[in-house]
Amino acid sequence: MRHLLALLLLANASAAELSVTAYPSIQAALDANPNRMIFVPAGDYVITDKIRVRGERSGLFGPGRIIQQNAEQPVIVVEDAKEAEIRDLTLTRLEGKMETRQEGIVAIKCRDLVIDNVRVIDNRSPAGAIAVRESQNCRISRCLVRNYMRLSVDDRTANKDLGYAFNCTDGTGISVSYSTGTLIEGNRVIEDNMKPTPELKAKHKLGDWIKKNAEKGSIVNQATWDLSYTDAWQQGSGIIVTAPMVSDLTRILGNHIENAAQGIDLHTDHVIVSNNIIVNSFMGMKAMHGSRNVLITGNQFTRNSLWAIGLMPGAAANAENFDGGSIIANNIISDFGHGDAHWIWGDERSPFKFDTGQQPDDPPLTDVIITGNVVHSIGKPRYKYAVIIGGGPNTPRGMHFSNNLFPAGAQGISNTDLPP
Repeated sequence: MRHLLALLLLANASAAELSVTAYPSIQAALDANPNRMIFVPAGDYVITDKIRVRGERSGLFGPGRIIQQNAEQPVIVVEDAKEAEIRDLTLTRLEGKMETRQEGIVAIKCRDLVIDNVRVIDNRSPAGAIAVRESQNCRISRCLVRNYMRLSVDDRTANKDLGYAFNCTDGTGISVSYSTGTLIEGNRVIEDNMKPTPELKAKHKLGDWIKKNAEKGSIVNQATWDLSYTDAWQQGSGIIVTAPMVSDLTRILGNHIENAAQGIDLHTDHVIVSNNIIVNSFMGMKAMHGSRNVLITGNQFTRNSLWAIGLMPGAAANAENFDGGSIIANNIISDFGHGDAHWIWGDERSPFKFDTGQQPDDPPLTDVIITGNVVHSIGKPRYKYAVIIGGGPNTPRGMHFSNNLFPAGAQGISNTDLPP
């Protein structure tokens, strides 16, 4: 007992010695103590520049709240760090400065980074409230991201396949790109402000195109081009892992995502998506652009509106970066079509979608097992089919369905016979 007390006193003394309160600023404390963890006591710490964390086994921890008052700066940047940790802090932005293009925490070229029990509140940005780039074996766990979306313009005019820009809501909770071995576990990603209401759409002309190229984008149909409007004005994701052919070996486990546009968005290989709850996102999850060997198991998808689970090739897919070799098992999709975005998408949608590519030369989705899944609705199903499989020369191949409970929609279980 005395030994334990001595250790606690030593730990408290060490924390007090390395407290940010002994220095003019948090940055000064980090600079004076390289490769050390610095304690941030309870209280508010207003900053105007990003906090930089570098080195080995460095970082910040404690109950303090860091308030960024400069919308042009992230809150914390962790760069070229090994075994760094950011724990227990609250990060937010000053009232009137919450809409930004910057991240709350961004980690670049890190290894074995831990971001744990951090709250990122009102960092409203398409860049991601928590973002990890070009890193290996990082962990994001038990964090709360709340209110990360903003009004924006999605400008796709530089992309000849698209060629237009439109008004939208945008924002991402947790973003991972060009990274391997990432664990995203036990986080809560919740949006309370940017609900897709008709009033919000009308007020901000969401979905209206504000610019388009002289020549139609190659993958845009003519009717959409002539209308100059898109229903897909909810942009961003609760969790996204992207950078096809680079990002790899990702685990997305036990997260709660609520009121996102896309719940989970994957453009990566060798992924486990398990035991997550995705609530009231217009799209539960999708894997595309060459997402290979994705295991989707034991998740709850409730009140989705466009689809709950979608697999499909995309423009980034090619012969060396193809989609498939995946398993979708033991998921429950409940109350499909009862989400806030139902008024946008209507009853012509589907809980499961397996589509052809965005471009004619995209290799088809191939070799997928769909087993033990349940679609369950209160009252009459709000979908046309429980399953839609794209047709044409690049229709998905090697699809295997077994032991699923798929109540028929308005026109049946599927738009085509489901292969066993």
